Amino acid sequence: MQYKPYEYQEYAARFIQTHESSAIFLDCGMGKSVITLTAIKYLIAKGKARRVLIIAPLRVAQTTWPDEIQKWDHLKGLTYSVAVGSAAQRKVALERRADITIINRENVEWLIAKSGKKWCYDTVVLDELSSFKSYQAKRFKYLLKVRPFISRIVGLTGTPASNGLMDLWAEFRVLDMGERLGRYITRYRESYFTPDKRNAQVVFSYKPLPGAEERIYEKIGDITISMKAKDYLKMPELIENNVYVKLDGKAGQLYEELKADMVLKYKGAEIDAVNAAVLSNKLLQMSNGAIYTEDGKVLPIHDKKLDALEDLYESANGKPVLVAYWFKHDLSRIKARFPFAREIKAAADIRDWNNGGITMGLIHPASAGHGLNLQQGGSTIIWFGLTWSLELYQQLNARLYRQGQKETVVIHHILAKGTMDERVLRAVGEKDKTQTALIDAVRAELGR
Repeated sequence: MQYKPYEYQEYAARFIQTHESSAIFLDCGMGKSVITLTAIKYLIAKGKARRVLIIAPLRVAQTTWPDEIQKWDHLKGLTYSVAVGSAAQRKVALERRADITIINRENVEWLIAKSGKKWCYDTVVLDELSSFKSYQAKRFKYLLKVRPFISRIVGLTGTPASNGLMDLWAEFRVLDMGERLGRYITRYRESYFTPDKRNAQVVFSYKPLPGAEERIYEKIGDITISMKAKDYLKMPELIENNVYVKLDGKAGQLYEELKADMVLKYKGAEIDAVNAAVLSNKLLQMSNGAIYTEDGKVLPIHDKKLDALEDLYESANGKPVLVAYWFKHDLSRIKARFPFAREIKAAADIRDWNNGGITMGLIHPASAGHGLNLQQGGSTIIWFGLTWSLELYQQLNARLYRQGQKETVVIHHILAKGTMDERVLRAVGEKDKTQTALIDAVRAELGR
């Protein structure tokens, strides 16, 4: 296929070519892969890159990057090897002298510490950069060990600060070895944050100091570009709708009892929320309609959300709906009510969905991440159960709300009124404000 880049894609490719370290924050569907591959092809041709390593989520490593290399005419001549699967399969892939080696992020430690191969990659692409936001993760620590031997590094993401500005330190520590935000997380905290929630000497969270956001954005601005799809692409109309159900009667009483006492006796079982985190999880389960006992059994509480889902499905008048669930008991209860519903998991499911063969698709946010295109099969998302993760929330929505979607996208949230559901949706919204501020602050101005 002939590549006809948008102006922003040409700009982003040039940015990668002219910066030894770069953070590319692009919304889903804006072509991060082809932009990066175009830059890589140029760098290899100019002798500025020899061996390239792309680190990506597993499914993206297996399919998206190879598909992109094969798809575009101008990338012909690039050779690649996909190092996934068993250790033996990965070693065979590493033996190939390909221009590009693609590996899943879970095997970064293996590649650096256990594969037996000397480090030979002068250029590294991190797709998804936010996968390296935890400075305690092994993949972060091992990549830092070889970072001095990498001459060019590219970080790609649409969600750079999904849990707040604290995420940025580890991401940029990998990119620039601490040049902009410091070499140590403690110094970063002291410079830009102050303790927020704490118990005596134990600090549970931090909040930015006055003016900290602006100072952080200024620090990273020279190696960062960010663009929103709505500014550069013709995006479909988006409608968000909150559908409320009320936990009245017995369901409401059980919810309030667990919330107040952190212990609940129901149908011969005792449910004990040992701390606030467990309580939050249990209350979300109850909001959705069931709860797990200590031995893993499922106790049904109510069908309010199932009834609301049925109403929304019927109101779609035959148009396919994509239903996001969170707990396993959500999945089993939805399947029991709607036997025709089908999980979107394998390539065959994705193909059938995009061909219009599934009227109710069921998907878990953690399995609906980067590189999964579902916009051809429908335009309605129903959140049966929410997630605290802004990244997972945005990534799932972007499966339908992206370039190539020809219909108005409708996102329904089924919320139990007065429960943890409302707090989760509010928390996701607050995180998005921080992330939007970051992206706006370093947004690329084409032609500047």
